[in-house]
Amino acid sequence: MPRLLIVKTGDAFDDVVRDHGDFEALFRDRLAPACGEFSLEVFDARHDGTPPTLSADDALVITGSHAMVSDAEPWSEALKPWLRETRERGVAMFGVCYGHQLMAAAFGGDSGYHPAGRETGTHPVRLTEAGHRDALLGALPETFPAQLTHAQSVLQAPPGAEVLAVNDHDPFQALRYGPRQWSVQFHPEFTPAVMRAYLRHQAEGLAEQGRDPEALLAAVSPTPEATSLLARFCGLLAGAAAAS
Repeated sequence: MPRLLIVKTGDAFDDVVRDHGDFEALFRDRLAPACGEFSLEVFDARHDGTPPTLSADDALVITGSHAMVSDAEPWSEALKPWLRETRERGVAMFGVCYGHQLMAAAFGGDSGYHPAGRETGTHPVRLTEAGHRDALLGALPETFPAQLTHAQSVLQAPPGAEVLAVNDHDPFQALRYGPRQWSVQFHPEFTPAVMRAYLRHQAEGLAEQGRDPEALLAAVSPTPEATSLLARFCGLLAGAAAAS
């Protein structure tokens, strides 16, 4: 059975873990119903040593993190050559938030602190022309809501990457790096309850930046189109396997 490897790059807040599960559990909840043909495994990049060798039949998903890609922690830097080698073998990839920024940096782009500061809450994301044509994002409406929380962003896309989605804060909300390699800045794995929990943790800092935490909390809403990307990713994997 092929593997779908969840690459864990951090932990959620303690109360989020208690009430909703850690990052890998949030992904597993979304992936498992659609990924029955794959063995879901977790690799904690911070603690589990050398990343495993994956075959072209396998796939990987990279979680978000409270770490920062620009801090260049050894475990994070070790993932970059592994990601390049894994992409060369044709392994399907889907990176989220930290995973998005890490993949962009690994493939020749640049990630760091966004000059406009943190983006957090439920916000609209828009498909580009390339996004409309994309096998993964193309079925989504032109504009859809997504859960977001990030201080860093992709600042420069890698050479050859296609920009699939944007919004007013971030010109690189979704990127494609190859036939089966995607990443998104937003969080398809987040439920509204998880997003609200994050906003409550961020409330003091947001207020200090002149933001209105209560308004952001009130604006949190379901994001079914963004969430559907994880099941769609599995569907594309299953379709490719059936065709081979």
